[in-house]
Amino acid sequence: MSPTIYSILHVASVLVLTAYTFYAFAAAPETRKRVLMITGIASLLALVGGFGLQAKLQVGFPGWLIVKIVCWLGLSALAGFGYRRRGAAGTLSVIAIVLALVAIVMVYTKPF
Repeated sequence: MSPTIYSILHVASVLVLTAYTFYAFAAAPETRKRVLMITGIASLLALVGGFGLQAKLQVGFPGWLIVKIVCWLGLSALAGFGYRRRGAAGTLSVIAIVLALVAIVMVYTKPF
């Protein structure tokens, strides 16, 4: 597949993952199973799209990619935390925003 397909898959799945993570912070407990299923699938697609893009562009395994993997892991875990810790939704939202911004900065600056 072309790098464009991987890029679209990666960006779209990260958008869905982020959106449903924020939805989990405010959603009713009955939606837990469905939301966690969607965030899990989106997380897997983000991983496949990201590593597919990395392989097609042959960038190796630089430091900024490791930072993005850590951000992906953190963002993937936050939906589950949102259902378990209802009182910490504000803090978890800030963490999600910071993780997303750090991942975006790593893509555009590639500092190391």
